[in-house]
Amino acid sequence: MSPLSKGIIYAIIAQVLTFLQFQGGLKMGWTEKHPWLLALFGVPISYLFMMSVKYFVQAFNGELWPSRLLGFGIGTIIFTLLSYVLFNESISMKTAVCLLLGICIVILQIYWK
Repeated sequence: MSPLSKGIIYAIIAQVLTFLQFQGGLKMGWTEKHPWLLALFGVPISYLFMMSVKYFVQAFNGELWPSRLLGFGIGTIIFTLLSYVLFNESISMKTAVCLLLGICIVILQIYWK
């Protein structure tokens, strides 16, 4: 598996877990009673982000910016999808444009060498 593929997989998992950590309390309720338990989930999530950046930097010959922009784009996509699926938030025109920009950022970083 290529470093880029590994970075994307780590980033997706980290973004999903971050969404559940931060917004999950609004949906599930129990997290409001156990904030320190929820905060402890930040340790493995941070590790996933670190691994994602490691593999992105490897994939882009030591450059840091692609990892930041890919992380941002993937985060925007994941946040939009999970907000829609878990919270039934509609996708407004503004959100659709932001989603499209996030997708464009990911595509540009992956294919523009």
